[in-house]
This record gives sequence, C-alpha cells and structure tokens, in this order.
Amino acid sequence: MEVPTTVPTSTIIPTPTTSKKLIYIENLSFSAQAPFGDWKDPLQQDGCEEASAIVAVSWAMDKKFTKTEALEMIKKISAYEVENYGQARDTSAFDTHKRIIKGYFEYENSRVEEVLTADQIVSRLSQGNLVIVPANGQELHNPFFTAPGPDRHMLVIRGYDFEKKEFITNEVGTRQGENYRYTKDILFSAIRDYPTGDHLPIINSSKKAILVWK
Repeated sequence: MEVPTTVPTSTIIPTPTTSKKLIYIENLSFSAQAPFGDWKDPLQQDGCEEASAIVAVSWAMDKKFTKTEALEMIKKISAYEVENYGQARDTSAFDTHKRIIKGYFEYENSRVEEVLTADQIVSRLSQGNLVIVPANGQELHNPFFTAPGPDRHMLVIRGYDFEKKEFITNEVGTRQGENYRYTKDILFSAIRDYPTGDHLPIINSSKKAILVWK
C-alpha cells in the first residue's frame, strides 16, 4: 500500500454492522506495533500511536496494508516525527492527532474529544466512527503484554457487544490483538491521556481524551 496522502474532506465513512446486540466496524487491516514480533526494537516498543494511526487512516481511506507495509510506515512516521519534532516517543491524543494524523498523513476528517462516560464512546461507534484511545496499558490486564504492561499505550476501538458489555478492539500492543475484547468497565477505567515526550510525569491522569474518525 502506498503511504496515504491528502484525502478530500468529504470522505465517506461506511455504516457499521449494528444491531441491538452488536456494533462492529468492518474492513480494518491489522498489525501489531511490532509487526514481526521485534519487541526489542525501541522504535516498535514505542510504536502504538503510529500503528493505531495506520489502522485508522487506512480504514478511513479504504486501503489495506500488509505487515511489511505497516513496519515501513511505522519507520517513516517515526522519521518524520524526529525530523519535525525532535523525537518519536510518546505522543498525547492531541499531538498524535496534530503530528501523525494531520501532519504526516495530512488527514483532516478526525477530531479529539474529551469523554466522561463509556457510553459516549459506544455512541460514537454506533454513528460509524472509529475511535482511538490513549490508556494506562497496565490497567488493561492483557495477558499477552509483557508484564506489567505499558503505562502509556494507544489502541483502536472498532465495536461494542451489548450483551457481554465488551469493547471490540484492534489492540496493536500484541500480535493477538485483532478483534481483542476488553470489558466495558476495564477499558474505560484504563483510558487516560498522557503528555508528549519521553515518559514525562502524568499530571492529569483523569482526563479521558479520544480520537474520533468522522
């Protein structure tokens, strides 16, 4: 897949599969932030923001990608961040949107919101909006994470199961992350924004900012 460039502001977002039991946004490609399991590479260890953006922007532009292409894009995005901002480490929701989504991809049909309840995220999904969330990965208790898990993490939410009260995600923090499910309470509790930089102190850990694709 060619690296996405500018897209028209009238991009059409497909209607998700929705019923009284399930919301599910289809046609997402998936790759972990370490596509081939090279978790020792610092670039890929810190690549959750880049990988989440690749999943979301590619979906919005109706493009697919392979693991090889995902790794190439993670490297290119990181190089862009270093060239323009001096480093490619943790980026807040706002800076992920500004630097990666709008800066690198030149994609305009997304926004940053602050939410107060999990049902606000469910509402966005029901409208066909893909959602990216920053989180305390240690509070997700994902058994596929290397313990204790990342304290600064980003992932994609693609659906919600009303009966089981579970969010359906593309969890880029593990190769087992496609359609990975978290309970509603656990995922929402773990959501928190974090500052841009190299593991800077998290002062306002209660802020729940999300990235929404219109």
